Amino acid sequence: MVEICTVGGYNEVGGNSTAIKIGDEAYILDLGIHLENYVKYTQDEDIVDISPNELMRVGAVPDVSAIDDWKSKVKMILPTHAHLDHIGAIPYLSNNFKAPIMCTPFTSEVLKGILTEDKIKLNGKIKSMSANSSFQASNNVKIEFVHMTHSTPHTVMIALHTKEGIIIYANDFKFDLFPTLGKKPNFKRLEELGKQKVLALICDSTYAADARKMPSESIAKEMLREVMLGIDSKNKHVVVTTFSSHIARLNSIVEFGQKMNRKIVFMGRSMAKYVKAAESTGIAKFTNKVEILKYSGQIKRKLKKIAKDRGKYLMVATGHQGEPKSVLAKMMNGELKFNFMPEDHIIFSCRTIPTPTNIANRQKLEADLRTFNVRIFKDIHQSGHAAREDMRDLINLVKPQHIIPAHGEPRMLNALADLAAEMGYKKGNNVHVMRNGERIRF
Repeated sequence: MVEICTVGGYNEVGGNSTAIKIGDEAYILDLGIHLENYVKYTQDEDIVDISPNELMRVGAVPDVSAIDDWKSKVKMILPTHAHLDHIGAIPYLSNNFKAPIMCTPFTSEVLKGILTEDKIKLNGKIKSMSANSSFQASNNVKIEFVHMTHSTPHTVMIALHTKEGIIIYANDFKFDLFPTLGKKPNFKRLEELGKQKVLALICDSTYAADARKMPSESIAKEMLREVMLGIDSKNKHVVVTTFSSHIARLNSIVEFGQKMNRKIVFMGRSMAKYVKAAESTGIAKFTNKVEILKYSGQIKRKLKKIAKDRGKYLMVATGHQGEPKSVLAKMMNGELKFNFMPEDHIIFSCRTIPTPTNIANRQKLEADLRTFNVRIFKDIHQSGHAAREDMRDLINLVKPQHIIPAHGEPRMLNALADLAAEMGYKKGNNVHVMRNGERIRF
């Protein structure tokens, strides 16, 4: 008997967590924060020391009481990648379970960095396993990591091999045929799994209504090239902001910063953390090309120097969503006072995540920036999530008997259910649109 509990990320985008019970053992796949509620409550985009019960109360972490009766059965926590909406609740909630955490090396380094910085002790050990490998978790279960492309390195789909069939957990992924960092997705392995009995596919549905193939990261790189190298920025300040975890994007920014003959400065705690994880796992090398500043005092001193040397630096700062405690927001609110001049360049290499808090924070930041008459370049970005046609390709590759849409609001889950219906599946029969805390048995 296989039983799946949709713990979090099925009512909304974020707070992702799914528990799967196979016989007498359970596995938790992802344990993330809900960024909207988390930032609203903490005013921070980074992990800070707060009571888990308080975070559960405000909906910033998944409500794991949904699997209270499975608590003693949990054998392992398996995050798919290093984004906080997939690992951010581990420091707060994993001690509820006597279970180790198994993830890819980059994810492991990011998690260890969070725990070290906030002096958090976990009962369970953090173990790491490379993508495209597997291990026998018990007599009944084999766990396999299948390499995927996404907007952070070492992302995997997880395949749980059971006597009832294979359960594939595909949260988050992108079918990037021209990645700028790392290999293409392991299509061959997905096709091989599809020739076996795939009992269920739990699938990211964020862009299920978006009828296209999601463009490659190499397209985002070309968009950046145009803005950074194709527009005259002589004697102007240039600031780029993007996701701290997007190592491929940071690589591109550094490449173009060097071509601009500018000294490159990374500013912000989360950026320092992800860059350190990338270096310690051999994914990328920044320290010989970039000055990395973590704390406000260091950043303040550096900004004074940069202010006098117009046109000499490329500043890469946290704050792409306008988070109040980010470096770019502090440059605006007086905490890291910085006087921009007309026509200075601010490049948002991201999209605004469309939640009320993010929209309000970004609007405020952009309004503050416009008081200086700077040039703002927005949406220099391509998503790390699959769109509708990528999801169709995944379903065709793995041929699941059942589909459970995940990672989205109800309209997104229903958009994936509609796609499945187009492909011959039946809603309520073998397509299951679920809400947080619900269970289904196969």
